[in-house]
Parts: sequence; structure tokens; C-alpha cells
Amino acid sequence: MTKLFSKNDNSFICENCHTLVNKLGYTSRDHCSRCLCSKHVDIMPGDRKNECRGLMVPISCTISAKKGYIITYKCTKCGAVHNNKAASDDDFKVIMSVMNGTYDKMFIN
Repeated sequence: MTKLFSKNDNSFICENCHTLVNKLGYTSRDHCSRCLCSKHVDIMPGDRKNECRGLMVPISCTISAKKGYIITYKCTKCGAVHNNKAASDDDFKVIMSVMNGTYDKMFIN
């Protein structure tokens, strides 16, 4: 049976806004808590086996009654789209800007 999730919770420097992003502590950290950008590194959550390595930018955000805020990302390199739950320490103002269509990653830098 293939494992669908590998916990891989590490600190990193965001490639978009250059913020030091600390470990999340309860699941795999996969995006910047300040600008919400991510890096296209996973094939399966947490495996870090994707060779694309493109910048993933948030393109929309919805609310799930069970999971909370769900951020939809698009890779600027290969165009892949995927969803991920917002983290507890994500900047709420940035989440709202994604939801209302005013997010622009260039303004976050």
C-alpha cells in the first residue's frame, strides 16, 4: 500500500518574500505563513519528490465547514493546480486578499 502522506515539517526561507518560515509543529509545513506562496516539491503530500520546484502562488481560497480555509495554488512553472489547508499561523489579511481577488504576490515582497 502506498503511503499518501509523509510528515515533513521543516523550517525554510520563502523564495517569494524571503521570510524565515518556522516549523508548523502539527503537520507538514508547505507554504509561507506571510505571503502564502509555496514551492512545487511534492508528488504526494510531504514526500518532497517533485522535480518541478516552481513557485506555487495562491489563486483562490474557499471555506470548508470541516477543514477551514482551503487555499488553491497554481505553479508558475508547470501550471499544476492543487489545494491545501491554511495553517493556523497564516496571515489572515493575506488569506482575505486571496478570497476577494486583491492578492498580488509582487506586493508581498
